[in-house]
Amino acid sequence: MNDPNRVPLDVSDLGLSTSSVQAGEARQKPESAITDPIFCASTYTFTDTASVIRYIEENEEREEYGRYGNPGEKVVEKKLAALEGGEDAVLYSSGMAAIVGLLMAKLNAGDEVIFFDECYHRSREFCSKHLSRFGVVTRQVKACDYDAMEQAINKNTKMLVSESPTNPHLSVVDLEKFAAIGKKHGVETLIDATLATPYNVRPLEYGVDYVLHSATKYLAGHNDLLAGVIIGSKTQMESVRKLRGIMGGINSPHNIYLLLRGLKTFSLRMERHNQNGQAIAEFLETHPKVEKVYYPGLPSHKYYEIAKQTMRGYGGLITFLVKDADWRKTADVIDAVKIPRIAPSLGGVESLIEQPLVMSYYQLAPEERAKFGIYDNMIRMACGIEDAADLIADLKQALDSI
Repeated sequence: MNDPNRVPLDVSDLGLSTSSVQAGEARQKPESAITDPIFCASTYTFTDTASVIRYIEENEEREEYGRYGNPGEKVVEKKLAALEGGEDAVLYSSGMAAIVGLLMAKLNAGDEVIFFDECYHRSREFCSKHLSRFGVVTRQVKACDYDAMEQAINKNTKMLVSESPTNPHLSVVDLEKFAAIGKKHGVETLIDATLATPYNVRPLEYGVDYVLHSATKYLAGHNDLLAGVIIGSKTQMESVRKLRGIMGGINSPHNIYLLLRGLKTFSLRMERHNQNGQAIAEFLETHPKVEKVYYPGLPSHKYYEIAKQTMRGYGGLITFLVKDADWRKTADVIDAVKIPRIAPSLGGVESLIEQPLVMSYYQLAPEERAKFGIYDNMIRMACGIEDAADLIADLKQALDSI
């Protein structure tokens, strides 16, 4: 690592797009290729016994076994840490694997975790249904109710968790206030910033301890892989990385390559996602067949002011309610669009659209859906990078058809 051509460029004072391309990558790579190679090895060889001992004594930076690390993975982790302004990142096979890995590393029997109630339902389900079997208590309070969150803290509380913005209501957390509550009580904080991305907000700058991303979404950006990442300080991440090596929630070499390639255009794509999201949200808010639009870039949004203060842009995800529509009439709008595909997920170059009642909450009773704020006439659209005018025209004809 003494060769300057093998040392990644210091991007601390460079722009986000430059960091997306350059961060974590050596200037001169194996065989002088401009792209990093795909390392498909399951194990890594040593030249002699002395080199094994050097590695064990941590005097030699290298790989040993694929479950503990991959050279390509290290490049991606350094790039993701740089984009978030963090010291270290640990890559996982999915966003859910990432949050499970963090919570398993940080929580013990008798500990408690507090969620804002608009967090991803699978994250909350893991805690309430599975961590509970090991003696971890989960408490949920109303999203963005900081007084309720603080009142729920006790001597056993070890972590505060929220998304920002939340999915699908796009509530925006006051990150400074959220982090301050954790610091005041000596409780670690986690923000799932998948919908924001480091392009729009960097929670670590507000004092949050950990940032989670489902890198499947905007970071990879092409709907072709699953990945997750936790970002924080080197000290905090040490136990997380060690447990991942035991649990084996690693990603595949090919996915690592695809994520690295996707990240190079991350900044450019996010600019377009932000533009499309804003334009389409503004259109929907003026359409006579739309009852309500959830989008933090609209002055009508409950958390518009905090979003304006803390976010660079507002992303491509929009949720809206169809006026005077039951679930079937709402489904007719979904079925009438021609450009967005009907699918879960978000953050890819292709626009996606779904009806949360059908896609994610179909098997729940109406009263259970109501607890999650999932209405029969709700539509969630994840704007891709197509031309906004085309997406607007398509939505207009779909809404006008009912």
